Amino acid sequence: MPDTRTHRGPHPEDTRLFAPAAWPALRAATADLCWLLSRGYAAPSALKLVGDRHQLAARQRQALERCACPDAARQHRMARRLDSAALAGQELWLDGYNVLTSVEVALGGGVLLGAADGTYRDIASMHGTYRKVAETLPALELLGETTARTGARRWRWYLDRPVSNSGRLKRIMEGLAAARGWPWQIELVPSPDAVLGASAEIIATADSAVLDRCQRWFNLARDVIERKVPAAYVVRLAPE
Repeated sequence: MPDTRTHRGPHPEDTRLFAPAAWPALRAATADLCWLLSRGYAAPSALKLVGDRHQLAARQRQALERCACPDAARQHRMARRLDSAALAGQELWLDGYNVLTSVEVALGGGVLLGAADGTYRDIASMHGTYRKVAETLPALELLGETTARTGARRWRWYLDRPVSNSGRLKRIMEGLAAARGWPWQIELVPSPDAVLGASAEIIATADSAVLDRCQRWFNLARDVIERKVPAAYVVRLAPE
């Protein structure tokens, strides 16, 4: 079925599944899953055990899977997290779709998840195709404004070449950057994760696999959302 969405908004079931009444169970389940992962339990079996115990729906289990991590991984990630002052004069390498879709979701009123490692993650899905929505240009504008505030020398965006419409998004971003004077460079690569995980530059992503491998990172999506989209619907599944 073709993707006909015009907004990066909430899933039809999210109003119920992530309502305030569901938060205590979701937070307890996140804590349980983190505890099991920290003790070496396999992720699939641990997720099933916790999801069954708390009677969670499939989409709630997906949220847990995205937000929980072992204590050692959380500590490792937090030890290498930088604040915005560290970006002055530096390059920032961005996991393009990872950052952009989270800001789009925030603007569209979708659910954002406060994860155990301090990142904000969404549960949007592209299914191999990126579709420009009403929130795309406003999200890029907010990210562009942040470019100047951080004082970064250059933002190097990496987009997944295999994802349909990546070339079209690249042209949109290049046009915006040229018009606004933003120091952006946009590249299409087979796997941004592989490039970013191996880089010594400062990385912007909420992808757990990249965070576990990179040397330094900046929590860009959360920074932009907290500063620019204060009304975003954030469900904090883990304590700060």
